[in-house]
Amino acid sequence: MLAVIDYGAGNLRSVLHALKHLNAPNLVVAQSPEQLKGATKIILPGVGAFGAGMNILRERQLVEPIREAVRNGTPYLGICLGMQFLFEYGDEMGHHEGLGILEGTVTRFPAFKDLKVPHMGWNTLTFTKDSPLTQGLPAPSYAYFVHSYYCVPSFASDRLITVDYGIQFTAGVQRNNIYGVQFHPEKSQVMGLKLLQNFLALA
Repeated sequence: MLAVIDYGAGNLRSVLHALKHLNAPNLVVAQSPEQLKGATKIILPGVGAFGAGMNILRERQLVEPIREAVRNGTPYLGICLGMQFLFEYGDEMGHHEGLGILEGTVTRFPAFKDLKVPHMGWNTLTFTKDSPLTQGLPAPSYAYFVHSYYCVPSFASDRLITVDYGIQFTAGVQRNNIYGVQFHPEKSQVMGLKLLQNFLALA
């Protein structure tokens, strides 16, 4: 069973549309701990503010079930805010605790002289290691981004994808069964569909 977590994020419909296009089997939209039970894969899409999103996950009592599933080896894919939630805390509009599954923080881009924040539009991905998630993706690959905050992993070994936008930042992570991408695969055309297909194919 593939559980796509619904906490009110605006990109949920687009993600579901992409997954249905790929004929994702046994797809369930999960809003409660009960609906996560039995999930063999979890996708957490997200847009919006870090603190507000984490508050909704807590209100729906989804934080511990997500942590438990990941500890038990269930493949997890976080998209945009769903990747940021993996880390210990974010500093968007205050200090907010994340899931704490990966060590590191989420912080705002600095004020760039010649670049706008939020980072919005297409950018080139650099793959830093081999991964089932990125297998078969073309080099170079391009993905669509919309974000003002970025992840700072404590361990370089967790980085899967980097992008240059004023600074070099982490745009994808992997540790064992834990995956996250800052960009929106559901809006990244053929490359994004291939990435989602790779996730669906994980054992």
